[in-house]
Amino acid sequence: MLVQKYRDMLSGKSVIRQLSEFAAARGKEIGYENVFDYSLGNPSVPVPREFTDTMIQMLATKESNELHGYSPNPGIPSVREKVAASLEKRFGLPYRKEHIFMASGAAGALAHAFRLVTEPGDEILTFAPFFPEYHPYVDLTGAVLKVVPPDTASFQINFEKFEEMLTDKVMAVLINTPNNPSGVVYSRETLERLADILRKKQIQYGHDIFLISDEPYREIVFAGVESPCVSYFYDNTIMCYSFSKSLSLPGERIGYVAVNPRCPYAEEMVAMCVQISRGTGHNCPPSIIQLAVAEVLDKTSDLSVYETNMNLIYNELKALGFTCVKPGGTFYIFPKALEEDAKVFCQKALKYDLVLVPGDTFGAPGYFRMAYCIDTDKVRRSLTALRRFVAEEYGVQA
Repeated sequence: MLVQKYRDMLSGKSVIRQLSEFAAARGKEIGYENVFDYSLGNPSVPVPREFTDTMIQMLATKESNELHGYSPNPGIPSVREKVAASLEKRFGLPYRKEHIFMASGAAGALAHAFRLVTEPGDEILTFAPFFPEYHPYVDLTGAVLKVVPPDTASFQINFEKFEEMLTDKVMAVLINTPNNPSGVVYSRETLERLADILRKKQIQYGHDIFLISDEPYREIVFAGVESPCVSYFYDNTIMCYSFSKSLSLPGERIGYVAVNPRCPYAEEMVAMCVQISRGTGHNCPPSIIQLAVAEVLDKTSDLSVYETNMNLIYNELKALGFTCVKPGGTFYIFPKALEEDAKVFCQKALKYDLVLVPGDTFGAPGYFRMAYCIDTDKVRRSLTALRRFVAEEYGVQA
């Protein structure tokens, strides 16, 4: 007999993926350059030359088994040492390799983090708008994901609702800053207040509450915006990182868990990640990719195009009368639709070959996401389609 819960999931496929598939099919009809596909957050800029050079050099000089053999379960020790040293240098916390577990991207890191600190039936809180895949990530562990409604004025944390929902069943709080889908970066004041609340609730409830920080967009922060290190504010923080966006390596599935050195269980938790891997089938990312990223920890792809694209889109949206919080990072923007039902709004946009994602599954009905990780020339051309769309469908002129 097939497992029913996975059968049921067949009817709830990712809206983002469905729209991306539509865009690909439409591209075959009219040329993909004529489809303004803002659906999928797939980095559009090349990997750094240093990464490519490192891969070539390693393939030419290193032994096959070192590059392609199994690594130790927590990851290659020299790689973990370099990651820890980089984090200590950047953020001033005394990370050591014993605090680092190499994982298959941020998703793999989150899979371990959830299982580290929750039992079936425990609750994890996250904040809308949020990445929709958090639901299967959490729900399939047996824990329960609950979503705090958004503060749509700023897309910072809605603290009033958060404190109402922070009961003694909550074992972890999951945040994502810079945020997908809003592009907002949580401020220092937001993180300080969050940490203060969690410390008080730990005492009140008599158990640890962990802060799981999902950070794949950490390096994509725009001019004049501060992106504080989450771990700095709260000892029981589990950092989940991916190189997918900073180095444009989403297909390589490489990231890590970094447990705050000030957490009293930090080393034990990394050791536990190894045991979690035994039950999930995760047995370390490829050795060659671990070794390669360790040589370019201080490098990124040329991320400047994302800020250029953001400014073009944001300024056009504002000129057209959209309500929109200006992103501080990532390659997403999350405006309010011009009618109450964002699904209808996005369906209408398809007639103009504008592929937009409604915000319902992000926990913010009435909004829509644009992933502007596309060529700047295509962004500029899409603005003509956007103007025509809102003029013909809503009578809006710039």
